[in-house]
Amino acid sequence: MTEVVDEAPRERSGAWRRTATVRRFFLTLFVVGQTVVASYFLLWILPYHGGTWVELGLLALFILLYMWIAVGFWTAVFGFVLRLVGGDRHSLLKRHPESELENTALAKTAIVMPIYHEPVQWTLSGLKAVYQDIERTGHLDRFEFHIISDSRDPNVWLQEQAEWHRLCEELGAEGRLFYRRRRVNLNFKSGNVADFLRRWGRRYRYMVVLDADSLLSAGTIVKMVQLMEREPNVGILQTAPTIINGESLFARVQQFANRLYSSLFATGLAAIQMGDAAFWGHNAILRVEPFMAHCGLRKLRGFGLFRGPIMSHDFVEAAYMGRAGYEVWLEPELGNSFEESPPTISDELSRDNRWSRGNLQHLWILLFGRKLRLAHRMALLNGIMAYLASPLWLAFLILTTVEAVQMTVASINYFPEGHQGLFPLWPEWRPEWAIGLALSTLSLLFLPKFLAIFDAVIHGLVRGFGGVWRLFLSVMLEIVVSVLLAPVRMMAHSRYVLGALLNVSLSWAGQNRTEETTWRDAFLTQFPGMLVGAGWSAFAWSLDPMFFLWSLPVAVPLVLAAPTSVVLSRVGLGRAFRKKGLLVIPEELTPVAVLNDARRARAESDEVPVITAVEAAVIRPRLNQLHLTLARADRQPRRAELLAPLVRRLADKGPESLSRNELSQVFRDRTALAELHQLAWRSSPDSFWGRRISSLGKTKPEE
Repeated sequence: MTEVVDEAPRERSGAWRRTATVRRFFLTLFVVGQTVVASYFLLWILPYHGGTWVELGLLALFILLYMWIAVGFWTAVFGFVLRLVGGDRHSLLKRHPESELENTALAKTAIVMPIYHEPVQWTLSGLKAVYQDIERTGHLDRFEFHIISDSRDPNVWLQEQAEWHRLCEELGAEGRLFYRRRRVNLNFKSGNVADFLRRWGRRYRYMVVLDADSLLSAGTIVKMVQLMEREPNVGILQTAPTIINGESLFARVQQFANRLYSSLFATGLAAIQMGDAAFWGHNAILRVEPFMAHCGLRKLRGFGLFRGPIMSHDFVEAAYMGRAGYEVWLEPELGNSFEESPPTISDELSRDNRWSRGNLQHLWILLFGRKLRLAHRMALLNGIMAYLASPLWLAFLILTTVEAVQMTVASINYFPEGHQGLFPLWPEWRPEWAIGLALSTLSLLFLPKFLAIFDAVIHGLVRGFGGVWRLFLSVMLEIVVSVLLAPVRMMAHSRYVLGALLNVSLSWAGQNRTEETTWRDAFLTQFPGMLVGAGWSAFAWSLDPMFFLWSLPVAVPLVLAAPTSVVLSRVGLGRAFRKKGLLVIPEELTPVAVLNDARRARAESDEVPVITAVEAAVIRPRLNQLHLTLARADRQPRRAELLAPLVRRLADKGPESLSRNELSQVFRDRTALAELHQLAWRSSPDSFWGRRISSLGKTKPEE
């Protein structure tokens, strides 16, 4: 192994910053120029050419939304061009030959998985696959694994402890695979990671962060560490995760779209951001020392939503790392980085409810954050617009309806508000211009999808997507689904943004990864949007047939929202499309070791337990001894007095007699656990615990 030499990092930093400035200038030029032209057309399409307050409002909203769409379009075009010429020569991977990276020694690295009420065996089976993949490389001695839990439900965290211990024994990972659960759940995921760093961060030079659904191949992890060793100015290195393991039709559509389109978007985004990239909170490597020194998140000091802990930490941490003088890079060429998609649109929207609040909090940091780089402020704005675009679109639709009402019901006003002068303002209609503007806007949305097809053909990736015709049909299917879901997301995100700004309380919960949507749930959740869509369309028909036709692309998906969500949640349909070779991705056709290991481990853990984790912790001797070891030993007299009646009630009536918090108090206490074990095994056969002990005969004995 060779020693790492610091080869003029400041000179390299200056070079990429000059390149980034040029690229961002051209992006701004294209986006602004295109928006100016489109806005000019809109002005002449509007009957009074911007001469009323309603039309000025329409123009302002159009500019914001069009610029938002244009940024995405040109990012994809940049990505397509760069991939056409062999990639971005300024990327981190292009700086270092493969042989140089292979000869770079690895530093001590922590692989950290924060979890909260996740499916335990499923989640830890993924971590097991990552562990085994690294073990095969021969670099296991440079890595340590940490499961850091914020789970509150005893049935979850007791199972986490048991599964962690089982993995340690199975893998021989004692002293290398660690588990800790915080007793006080503060500041969400960022608080969990901060707690880990305060306790053990100084043991490591780097930290790789995984989500509960994350998988990273050993080759990617090793290469990330080597790149960080070669690039001392880099504080965060982010991969571009690919969505995998989609079963439902919805998840498979999301998976296909991510895998096909992200090559363009991620390459273009990385080329524009360069060393000022964003951090997505997982599937990334962080330099621990500067992260600990500069990325601590203070509570917001504003009002309402903008007061208290920051819920969406990742973009802010990237901005703080940049403020401290370190670089943040997105490297799309670091492959074999995976995550999973929610299985239904309802689950995606539930997740978005959390994310929207966190992203909207960034408004405060965007406006009042000190000394942040402009590129990171733009990244914060991009995250905000991911949710704010929906209420802006809804407001645009409302104003167009107001305009239609004024032009249809009210008499023509030749001297509208805001118009001054002796001569009347004549309303004009240019339907052909409106059609042209609509088509140009649609081209911004859909042209990148077809560029992705050309990209797959050019780079010989078509076979991995099922062939040319199946790839084309899959893209058309994805377009139909995206058109059906866009208004549904608009309505939901608008509601979330309004709720966030009004600071309506929100619970933080784990994610469903398996269940289909029932018809009852679909109608309960989608009925308000269905009612709005049907009412708006009927109103449009009463005004004018042309306005009715214009409303249909939004109204029809809203009316069909419930059946759409049910159909897309069906696993059988997802499997049927896969069997036909549609919506497939290369990783399903070409084996990847870490994915195969995860699937195998998860298949082995699909058995439904006969007794709950709480019950097992009481009556199974080995598990009881494990939980005793991990429980609190120091017992004050006052605590013993408080726990005694809880233990008696639990011994007499079972876990249902206590609240979740009371159960946690009992199971965190070593003496109480030991006493419960003895009482359960002494209980009569017809008691609650006697029946549970009898049920052990249905499982394989572990003692």
